[in-house]
Amino acid sequence: MSSIAKKIQEQQYEQQQQRPVSQVVAVRKAKISFGEVILLCALGLMIAFAGVKIITNQSAIYQTNKDIQQAEAKIDEQVKTNNDLKVQVGELSTYERIWKKAAELGLKLNEKNVKVVQK
Repeated sequence: MSSIAKKIQEQQYEQQQQRPVSQVVAVRKAKISFGEVILLCALGLMIAFAGVKIITNQSAIYQTNKDIQQAEAKIDEQVKTNNDLKVQVGELSTYERIWKKAAELGLKLNEKNVKVVQK
């Protein structure tokens, strides 16, 4: 009997060895829900909106700085023109020039018509 038991045991072992072992592999898909898709789309839109807003603001700042620089250049030019005109007024308002122009126009100095004004 021991040999029969041994044969049965060997047969069972061989059957276990011959039987193909089929393992079920569970494939899990990472499924994104509809709510998550909506949130991702909203996040993408917010990022795009923020990018456009930043670029628009930078463009406006650049344009404002450009306008300020142009205004400063015009102011500097006007100050230079004003200084040149002040120098010219100083040159044209000398007493010698005034006497010379008065003499050319036929004016004479009458001491009776001269009044002294003090500040």
